[in-house]
Amino acid sequence: MEVRDLIPFALTLIVTGIIIAFGLQVQGDVKDDFTVDTLEYNATVSAQEGVSNLADKMPTIGLIGAIVVVISLLIGGFAYLMK
Repeated sequence: MEVRDLIPFALTLIVTGIIIAFGLQVQGDVKDDFTVDTLEYNATVSAQEGVSNLADKMPTIGLIGAIVVVISLLIGGFAYLMK
């Protein structure tokens, strides 16, 4: 694994973030169409909270991806030195 292998992962995070942002905006617009405390309204609020929780985890997902790349580079470097 090399640093350039991080590019698709970074692009995936960026696209996922954009999709989440637009999804939250659409859910907010849909929620406004329903009467408060109806099944539809409550389902939309729950969906917003779920997607928002995923968006809150994006930095952690990115950090884990970067750590995986760094560890693989370190292991690859040690394996090269052992030859």
